[in-house]
Amino acid sequence: MPIDHGPIAQLAWVTDDIGRTEEFLTASMGAGPWTRIPDLHFGPADCTLHGKPADFIAHISIGYVADLQLEIIQPVSGESIYTEFLASSGPGFHHVCFIPDDFDQTIERLTLAGSPVVQAGSMAGMMRFAYVPGADDGAPFIEFAEMSPEIADFFATIKGGA
Repeated sequence: MPIDHGPIAQLAWVTDDIGRTEEFLTASMGAGPWTRIPDLHFGPADCTLHGKPADFIAHISIGYVADLQLEIIQPVSGESIYTEFLASSGPGFHHVCFIPDDFDQTIERLTLAGSPVVQAGSMAGMMRFAYVPGADDGAPFIEFAEMSPEIADFFATIKGGA
């Protein structure tokens, strides 16, 4: 799969200890400060895992290194791409996120090319996302996202504090 789907917006880690991963990324990359979003719920009306409704909760932490957003995800409950990753690989680097110019067209093109959407959904109606396998391209998963102006402003506020 060619990496021509918009600018890289984020690198993300999945962990079983969000505080430990914040400390690691701060010490190793100078990331932070961190903004935590605890108990973020992704419900079956808005999220799928392997094409079926998904229902899970995760803690999220967002920080920056210069202009690059770093995300830490700690699953709390329910089945998700994150719990599957922890079970198969343990904590670690999980995905790179791109913001394509046309989210729907990008996902359609990837699907037609044989890249299955592993998990997809919406975060509070402000951000759509879809994950495809990325191991052949050097990352466990590749995420594509589409952000509303409100979530873009939220992220800009976090970045402004970095």
